[in-house]
Amino acid sequence: MNRLGNEKSPYLLQHANNPVDWYPWGEEAFEKAARENKPIFVSIGYSTCHWCHVMEHESFEDEATAHFLNEHFVPVKVDREERPDVDRVYMLFVQASTGSGGWPMSVWLTPERKPFFGGTYFPPDNRYGRPGFRAILENLARAWSEDRQKVEESGAKVVEQLKEYAAVAPGKGAAGQEALDAAFFGFRRMFDSRLGGFGGAPKFPRPSVHNFLLRYYAATRNEEALDMVLLTLREMAKGGMNDQLGGGFHRYSVDERWFVPHFEKMLYDQAQIAMSYLESFQITRDGQYAAAARDVFSYVQRELTHRDGGFYSAEDADSAVDPAKPKEKREGAFYVWSKEKIEQTLGPRDAEIFCERYGVKAGGNVEEDPHGEFHGQNILYQARSIEETALAYRVSVEEARTVLRNATVKLSELRARRPRPHLDDKILAGWNGLMISAFAKGAQALGEDRYADSAAGAAKFLRDRLWDDARRVLLRRFRDGESAIDGFLDDYAFSILAYLDLYETRFEPADFQFAVLLAKRALELFEDRENGGFFSTAAGAENLVLRLKDDYDGAEPSGNSMMTIALLRLARMTDREDFRSAAARTLEAFSSRMASGGAGVPQMLAALTFALGRPMEIVLAGPGDRAEMRILLAAIRRRFLPNAVVARASESPVPMPAIEDKATVYVCTNFACQLPVTSVDQLDKLLE
Repeated sequence: MNRLGNEKSPYLLQHANNPVDWYPWGEEAFEKAARENKPIFVSIGYSTCHWCHVMEHESFEDEATAHFLNEHFVPVKVDREERPDVDRVYMLFVQASTGSGGWPMSVWLTPERKPFFGGTYFPPDNRYGRPGFRAILENLARAWSEDRQKVEESGAKVVEQLKEYAAVAPGKGAAGQEALDAAFFGFRRMFDSRLGGFGGAPKFPRPSVHNFLLRYYAATRNEEALDMVLLTLREMAKGGMNDQLGGGFHRYSVDERWFVPHFEKMLYDQAQIAMSYLESFQITRDGQYAAAARDVFSYVQRELTHRDGGFYSAEDADSAVDPAKPKEKREGAFYVWSKEKIEQTLGPRDAEIFCERYGVKAGGNVEEDPHGEFHGQNILYQARSIEETALAYRVSVEEARTVLRNATVKLSELRARRPRPHLDDKILAGWNGLMISAFAKGAQALGEDRYADSAAGAAKFLRDRLWDDARRVLLRRFRDGESAIDGFLDDYAFSILAYLDLYETRFEPADFQFAVLLAKRALELFEDRENGGFFSTAAGAENLVLRLKDDYDGAEPSGNSMMTIALLRLARMTDREDFRSAAARTLEAFSSRMASGGAGVPQMLAALTFALGRPMEIVLAGPGDRAEMRILLAAIRRRFLPNAVVARASESPVPMPAIEDKATVYVCTNFACQLPVTSVDQLDKLLE
């Protein structure tokens, strides 16, 4: 076992028995590199990454390759989910130098941690049009030995270029409606009007785009913006990317029709996708969107929840086909089916109805399978509606529903006996924040107290395990009894919004107060007061050659986008000028980015719609536990009100008394409050 055996990260522990003499990212590795004058090889990935597993097996488990790597380099392993700060710096280098990025990421550094060569996955020898890993090692070792000065000069030059590339120039004024319109038309051009999504295969869910388009629709009543989101969500729910038996969404679809997924499941995807379905349900009142959100929540509660309330990070794509051979794994093995197995389990008649509904074929339904991974197997997808299935077999719709419901239970029980994919059981503050917000929104939109309980349980876990009260810092990661790693901007931003969303669900003053505390600390740790915006890392963060301001809203929204939304909401709720001005400076700092490259910052554009839109504050006064207050709240929550903040009178900066001790609602728009109301009819008129 190498040094990684002492780590908590599941990804690092996966490599603890490699013959490579791995070091974790830290001073011990850097001191060795300086002392022995060796370059550093950094391998960055995460525990549920398929190609990370492949490269480990091909290269890092190979004795000869490991021996050469140990002799000529200082090998360092980084879990990108624990250390997104390290990942961002070197991903910027790899993308700038190669034109693309991904994981595993392979980067070679000088002892001063300056990058001079990098890429992603490298096969063991020359194949797939890629140079072999061993050949790269030999060439770089030779270059370091024979022309070290040139390599070091290259690394220094690269860092200076990256600083220029990553710099966010001070804004020349805030962006306006024209930036929102330009972004809408940009997404319209990218939209697949037949199958949903933006662009071609592979198709990734990118809920920050949905967030912007739904808010653009709410502000402009442009039906196209709404329709793009609704079609995408319907097609995603039908496809194999949606786990039709167990709920939850896989990482992405390798094809354009959301059919063949990359089978890993990430917590941040579940949170954001559930939120998209919930907001679409609020707009349309169409039950199919609510049902999709409920399936996500059921999966997270069942498979990704720690006994004390926090949420685990991910499940792998790969799993063992045969329980007796646990090391022989295949992608999707846990999820795919042969028609014969379904018939054996359900019997001929019920199996035929199930197979009609979910597109199951005798020879398998994956036609394009170049690697033969799914030969003879079926990925379940909604090939027919329940109504179409019932018609095909001349049964009533209710009978078809009953057959399918019972079949799902039986097949789920059978699947549960298969070897499960690896669970990455670390608990990350930021990702938990996203999931807390989703459960809180689920409790509001669907009227389900159990979702509020899940949100509250995770919020308590985060407060108890990941808040260092002595140092007043949020920690990023909890695993196996240990809390560690000072939080990054994302962790603070996502968590602030989580506690605000939970506050608007339960109206516990402690949730609101903790959100304010986190926001104050985030300003102290991350804000660039001179130029606007927020750095991803705190001032004086160790071991980094570059301090970045991340703004790209990709698989996860950026910390800057989410921090801006959090501050705008808090400014409305507290009337604090420091929150308001920090948000304004951030919007101004990224104004040119929004105007010229809106497709990259949809979550920041969502923040801009909040800043430009008609402000609405809804204040609740009077007894909060009575039926009449719950009825008034339900009237608010069935609407999509993206520009509204909701608070109890006790947290409002302006005193607002109840009328005759009744449940009372004040609705304030454009900084003017309407007369208080006590009935749903009165409230509905104010919210129209």
